[in-house]
Amino acid sequence: MTRLTRSTAIALAALALVAPAALAHGPDPLLPGSGTLWSKDQVVPFQWGTGGTPPSWAAAALDAGAADVAESSGSRAAAFVRTSSAPASMSYGPTACDSFGIACMDRTGMSNGTFRVWFRPQGYAFDWGTLKWCQAYDTAPSGCYDIETTTLDELGHVEVLGHHVNLADESDFTDAVVQYAGHVKPKAGWNQHAFGRCDVATLQLQYERRDPANLVSTCLSLATSMTFSGSTDSVVYGTTVRFAATLKIASTSAGAMTGDPLSDRTVVLQRRAIGSSTWTTVGTMSPSSTTEGAYSMTVGPTATYDWRATFATPSNDGVLGSTTSTFRVTVTTCTGGGCPLSVVRGGD
Repeated sequence: MTRLTRSTAIALAALALVAPAALAHGPDPLLPGSGTLWSKDQVVPFQWGTGGTPPSWAAAALDAGAADVAESSGSRAAAFVRTSSAPASMSYGPTACDSFGIACMDRTGMSNGTFRVWFRPQGYAFDWGTLKWCQAYDTAPSGCYDIETTTLDELGHVEVLGHHVNLADESDFTDAVVQYAGHVKPKAGWNQHAFGRCDVATLQLQYERRDPANLVSTCLSLATSMTFSGSTDSVVYGTTVRFAATLKIASTSAGAMTGDPLSDRTVVLQRRAIGSSTWTTVGTMSPSSTTEGAYSMTVGPTATYDWRATFATPSNDGVLGSTTSTFRVTVTTCTGGGCPLSVVRGGD
């Protein structure tokens, strides 16, 4: 899989690998013939290839690109760390790339911890002109390619990502680093050092999020579901009921995240008077410190109400809102001395 210049990509479009069908502005497709995934959270060492040790400016940028993978994947995808000896390698100069590629990779043997990434050297002469890596200059000139961004792109392929399918006007170009043709300075995304949201979406679908509290990429819109219950359905006025809810991903297209709990979200408790159609928000349910995706609140009902929990669709999280079925709590009157006082407080 080769990272191309824009002019070369247009001229050689007929020669490009054909990615599986994918919606524009959606998650990245999988790499054609991608095969096996890495293990979740796998740390994959690599070394400089034989005869391919980069100059210091390139070495620093390649190491930074490898670090960008772990820092921005938003998932349990593999991490890549350079060591003195390893089956996998990155090489600067000697290359197996097609004649039109500024960089390329091969993950054929990845099941054995092996991959290869190659980069054309600074000053390489293409038909369209001379390759300029931005990091080779004290002040990066227009028309140069950022080699750190290119490293992130190639390692995205090594993970399993195919080229992002852009809108016709490329207004969503920065939604992904893994692109068929890279941008040069100063075009949008030329020095993007973190995976875009649609790169992250596919990595999360394949490798899962790191933690139930982590956000889901906004390149996704995954359905959620909730359960809801009360500790009792009948109380004496002045005593309390503990309401509990659980929130999880319910979408059948959530891949590795299907059924995963969603922690540290905003789940609110609501009540409705009998015969009314209006719901009133009582408060935000407290997330559990011990159970993933669990929320609770303890209240002292003053009358008979229907209760429910609701989770509104957030703007920064790739999941959809959901609302539970209702739970009715009947309140009876306590008479005589020693009746308890009404209580409304947060739960665990």
